[in-house]
Amino acid sequence: MTDSSVPPMPPMPAVPPNDPSPPAKKPRTNLVILGSAVAVIAAVVATGVVVVQSRPDESKPTAAAKPTASATSNAQDEDAVTTEEPDPAPSYSEVDADSFVIGLKTTARHCFGSAGCNVTVEPDLTYLGDSEGIDPDAVYEITYEIHGDESGPVIETAELSDETTLNYTPSMISTASAGTTVSAEITDVSVSVQGV
Repeated sequence: MTDSSVPPMPPMPAVPPNDPSPPAKKPRTNLVILGSAVAVIAAVVATGVVVVQSRPDESKPTAAAKPTASATSNAQDEDAVTTEEPDPAPSYSEVDADSFVIGLKTTARHCFGSAGCNVTVEPDLTYLGDSEGIDPDAVYEITYEIHGDESGPVIETAELSDETTLNYTPSMISTASAGTTVSAEITDVSVSVQGV
């Protein structure tokens, strides 16, 4: 007996249909990059919030300018806040000829019997004060006289800069004999500030 109300079933295929291959997994690189970007943005925002909260809010009264019941003390508090002076510029010692002691260091000597000697000398300078008293931005021109040359005093200048750098030219003098004493004395110190 055949039931005409139910449609017949289609016949079964001889070969089972191909199973569709599972969908290819997308690399998670995009997810990693997106997650890293979100983490960086969150860190920047959190840092900004911390910085903003740590700064004093100028619209709110500070402890020094807190309102009080007395109008007189309120004015004094405002004066205390507004009269704060910035740190003063550092002060340096006044440097003059008496601030140094000078000696001479002999670097070469050529003697010619009774005709005398050619002597090359360099200044040996010592500052008598605390080295922090010297302005690091100043150049000190130290003029000195060398005594002992046959022709009379020789005047030279050395420059002291950066608190400890001494620039000079060695001096060559002629003495009357090998026993002539050579000495130096500072005659002047002038100061100029670099960049001014």
